[in-house]
Amino acid sequence: MKKATLKAIYETLKTVDCDPAILDELNAELTKGEAAKAANAAVYEQAKPIVFGELGKATEAVTISELYEAVEGELPEGFTKGKLQYAITRLWIDELERVEGKVNAYKLA
Repeated sequence: MKKATLKAIYETLKTVDCDPAILDELNAELTKGEAAKAANAAVYEQAKPIVFGELGKATEAVTISELYEAVEGELPEGFTKGKLQYAITRLWIDELERVEGKVNAYKLA
């Protein structure tokens, strides 16, 4: 069932005389994973100033591998090279300039 459908059912049941246990169960289903999402977002926010600080020091564009090697020890625990790549290519791309090549490099925009 889609989340939007489940939310509509939940909202409808709130307006009628419904067993609170059912509402609690529906609400739990709707909000599951929200805590994990928030924690993951917080990790990316912790890493961003570290990564951007390193990019600010660079005189030329750097690859993700080079950048990861430079900041690996400062990043939050569990922040892998894959997460850095995701952040640079998806989350923070509007704030960076991509220099295309055999291996793309990045610098502050």
